[in-house]
Amino acid sequence: MPDHKIIDIENLTKVYGMNPGEVTALQSISMTVHAGEFVSIMGQSGSGKSTLLHVVGCLHCATSGSYKLDGVEVDGLDDIELSALRNRKIGFVFQKFNLLPQEDIVENTALPLVYARLPQPRRHEIARHMLALVGLSDRLHHKPSELSGGQSQRVAIARALVTSPALILADEPTGNLDSRTGEEIMGIFQALHATGRTIVQVTHDREKAQYSQRIIHLKDGRVADVEMVADRRYAPEVRLGNPALAS
Repeated sequence: MPDHKIIDIENLTKVYGMNPGEVTALQSISMTVHAGEFVSIMGQSGSGKSTLLHVVGCLHCATSGSYKLDGVEVDGLDDIELSALRNRKIGFVFQKFNLLPQEDIVENTALPLVYARLPQPRRHEIARHMLALVGLSDRLHHKPSELSGGQSQRVAIARALVTSPALILADEPTGNLDSRTGEEIMGIFQALHATGRTIVQVTHDREKAQYSQRIIHLKDGRVADVEMVADRRYAPEVRLGNPALAS
């Protein structure tokens, strides 16, 4: 396993509120994800997985403990610094896609590059390349309302890739899809992982977690178990598209 750690968390605790009504959502969490891994964080409602997602995604800060994202210590960063780190290091894929309905898929895909302050021609060039990679080079001028759920999630994956992030962070990425389409999306993640991408998905679904290499089980805000997936599932092979088609 590579030595380079993309996620390096030590003794992390997250508390919401103040005494006497405070709630400890995460308690003494320690975990690592190395470059090139495909890992699932799994737990039922109330296990702390959503809170951990927010901390890993630099959306919330821990109350105590250490979190290093691709070697950068997150603790102590202000909101502007967190936003810049998030934009540079993490590509997000959400259950509900989070696409802008009034924009075509090129503009949607290019959105993270707006925050990175790239000029529009370069933003659109990169976006078209990533959309071709996920098989949507023939839909470039379509808006989200003209796409299926699976196509919308492919746009979200393309958007997650445009900044060449260190980490793809997926939150229940197949939760709004039927089983066949969900399997196709997991096939894209497995194909991306095969190219060396580091992927962490958060899920409550054992079946979806089995597409990854390793499962970190959460219970009551703690790491209850770390499981190497012996019965790993494989989606039908997905061949990533040729980005040159969008040039």
